[in-house]
Amino acid sequence: MQLFIVSGVSGAGKSTVISILEDSGYFCVDNLPPELIPKFAELCQMGSGEHQRAAVVCDIRGGSHFDGLFQALDTLDSMKVPYQILFVEADDQTIIKRYKETRRSHPLMDSQGTLARAVQMERRLMKPVRDRADIVLQTDAMSTRKLRDRVLELVYPGRKKVSQLNVCVTSFGFKYGLPMEADLVFDVRFLPNPFYIEELKHQTGLDDGVRDYVFQFAQSQEFLEKLEDMVGFLLPQFVEEGKSMVVVAIGCTGGQHRSVAMTHALAEYVRSLGYQVSENHRDMTRA
Repeated sequence: MQLFIVSGVSGAGKSTVISILEDSGYFCVDNLPPELIPKFAELCQMGSGEHQRAAVVCDIRGGSHFDGLFQALDTLDSMKVPYQILFVEADDQTIIKRYKETRRSHPLMDSQGTLARAVQMERRLMKPVRDRADIVLQTDAMSTRKLRDRVLELVYPGRKKVSQLNVCVTSFGFKYGLPMEADLVFDVRFLPNPFYIEELKHQTGLDDGVRDYVFQFAQSQEFLEKLEDMVGFLLPQFVEEGKSMVVVAIGCTGGQHRSVAMTHALAEYVRSLGYQVSENHRDMTRA
């Protein structure tokens, strides 16, 4: 089991860090009272493989409960649960700026105090946790993309960036509407339609007869080549941007023949590049 205890000062980016961990496959719980951490770890150890990588956020929002963090850590040690404390921080100027931009209240700020005083008070309260941290992550000079890269480097050392991107390639029929989740949409209604070939009408683009028909035409072959070139160029750009999921949608009239054949061919190509690929045919069986 691998357990990260994420803590740090308010406004430093703990929520972003926990979102990155969750997107990368960690089972995450935000604002967990410290006394529940050992029980949480025990349940994760007893659970399935998907719970063997877990993370919790424990910070000043827990109020008086936060004082029990070190006792909880001692309990984890006695249970021989491997864990790391990831402490997230930023300088005062950055934190104050972030609070002003979001117009949120600091958890330690009262009607008589200032934001700057609340930030300084929290630093004093959090110092023992920072001193015990295995990793201190300074976020004030980091963009969200750089923060994502840094977190993934910490939790998956040596992992290739390409494996962090999940690519969903889906076919659809325009008459049923565009897929709302699509990042890229391609229209193949210009290709010859197998629907008008009697023996192919009730088949789909996953059948050999339909695929052979679609790709016997020069424009189909040329389109696939250009599509592979474009997608092959774009995916590394999405990786650098820090995206974890990309949806490529290919549509024809009904989503049964041409788009299905083209989607299947593109999915095989993307898979050959080393990406994690899911292939989906939204409207294939609606006809």
